[in-house]
Amino acid sequence: MAGASLLALLDDITSLLDDVSILTKVAAKKTAGVLGDDLALNAQQVSGVTAARELPVVWAVAKGSLLNKAILVPAALAISAWLPWAITPLMMAGGAFLCYEGVEKLAHKFLHRHEDGGQRQAERLDALAKETADMAAWERNKVRGAIRTDFILSAEIIVLSLGVVAKQPFMQQVLVLAAIALAMTAFVYGLVAGIVKLDDLGLWLLRRGRAAMAAGRAILLATPWLMRGLSVAGTAAMFLVGGGILVHSLPALHHFIVGLAPANLAWLANALGSVVVGMVMGAAVLAVVGGVQRLRGR
Repeated sequence: MAGASLLALLDDITSLLDDVSILTKVAAKKTAGVLGDDLALNAQQVSGVTAARELPVVWAVAKGSLLNKAILVPAALAISAWLPWAITPLMMAGGAFLCYEGVEKLAHKFLHRHEDGGQRQAERLDALAKETADMAAWERNKVRGAIRTDFILSAEIIVLSLGVVAKQPFMQQVLVLAAIALAMTAFVYGLVAGIVKLDDLGLWLLRRGRAAMAAGRAILLATPWLMRGLSVAGTAAMFLVGGGILVHSLPALHHFIVGLAPANLAWLANALGSVVVGMVMGAAVLAVVGGVQRLRGR
């Protein structure tokens, strides 16, 4: 009897882990759209830091990210247990915020490109040129800013993951959210650490002789394009994921969009419809935020 009970327990554990693995993969796909912008933003946060301090800064932000998720995961589980009706509105709010971030990012890029670039350059030159500048305090401010940004992105990831496991048993919710939190942190900041060190790798290869010079030069030339590509992909993913959340949360809208194309192109209609809805929602939220800011300014 004891042996049979042990085998039954092991079978239950195996089934639970299989379910957790499947749900974690689904949640990872749902949150993948946030990662492109997460990578670009966090890699940019390290800009201006000396080469020797890049990895310590990334590690400090990664620890802050784990702390963020240690706060967000229990909060998400509490909402799932006591306020399950709030999950869909929270997902829609998260989707609307993603769309707002995308539109705000585009507006800032095209309307304030020269001002923003000049301001960032002036700040870096001021911090590096002053002999009396407290570089440790400057670095701490950059880390705090990166952790604040991570909190918003982590909240989006946890809310999206919660939507996947909302109807599952509590233990599965705990395991899936914990797995997503740890995996996303390791993935994002592991890649960020690699990205910020690409230029060092390129320089190292340039000094290895003729055989490695071509590879080193290619890496140095490709790194800025990689950063731009991540930023563009992240912005597009904001509209695709954010708009997709809104579309799928409104069945009538989803059926209308899918019905605009033949059955074999329903996926394309869904994707394009999500982007359009995302951009419209983002523009609407940006207009409301701008109006509120102007009223408060008055």
